[in-house]
Amino acid sequence: MDLSLNGKVAVVTGGSLGIGRAVAAELAAEGAHVMIVARDARRTEAAAQELVGQTGGRVLACAGDMMDPASIDRVMDAARDALGPIDILVNNAGSSPMGTLSATPDAIWEKCLNLKLLGYVRSARNVLPAMRERRWGRIVNIIGRSGHQPRAAYLTGGAVNAALLNFTLALAEECAPDNVLVTGVNPGPVQTSRWNTLVSQSAALSGQDSDSANDAAIASVALGRVGQPEEVAGMVAFLCSERASFITGTCINIDGGGTRCI
Repeated sequence: MDLSLNGKVAVVTGGSLGIGRAVAAELAAEGAHVMIVARDARRTEAAAQELVGQTGGRVLACAGDMMDPASIDRVMDAARDALGPIDILVNNAGSSPMGTLSATPDAIWEKCLNLKLLGYVRSARNVLPAMRERRWGRIVNIIGRSGHQPRAAYLTGGAVNAALLNFTLALAEECAPDNVLVTGVNPGPVQTSRWNTLVSQSAALSGQDSDSANDAAIASVALGRVGQPEEVAGMVAFLCSERASFITGTCINIDGGGTRCI
């Protein structure tokens, strides 16, 4: 399938590891020019070099903190200077720890909201004017199924993700007249370092060992296994493409059938 991404310019935040890295690899393999962004400059640069070798595409790195509005603006300017006008934004940077209400102080709430929710909002705000002017753009928000599956042990993650579900659909309505498509992807359990951290945190909260906590999480997945980053990346690349030109204002679960809600 030709996704018609050759020469498109994409920025992938949180692109040095896990799902973000897999998305960058998929886009580069499809011919897009990709800037990956993450806080750790050395790791991000190494990831970009490895992705160039893996895909043969053009992948650049830029260190940036999505909690800092000035850093977001600097990263997007760097992408434009190096690659040209930004066609695609994949918002992926940000995570929330496990924790109940009593175990989660205001500082954690503020960090989670500032990094993931406001990081996505600010990044979108930066790239949208030019996308709307050119009447072509794609914004894909990597969110998470906890936004519509509340859990007492994951209050911050669920609240931030629920806000992003709302933001994604509302922004899609705003941008649709200018042919800028906004979608969300909700990964379920996906085998990344982030997943391992969540399993360890869940085990600590429940008093289980990590293997038991991991088994319990897998038991909630209809397919009976954890997903792989590449299985998310394929859908993201499709949503960024011209083949998805009539898809906007929706959020797609990629979770092995683990989300059972209407």
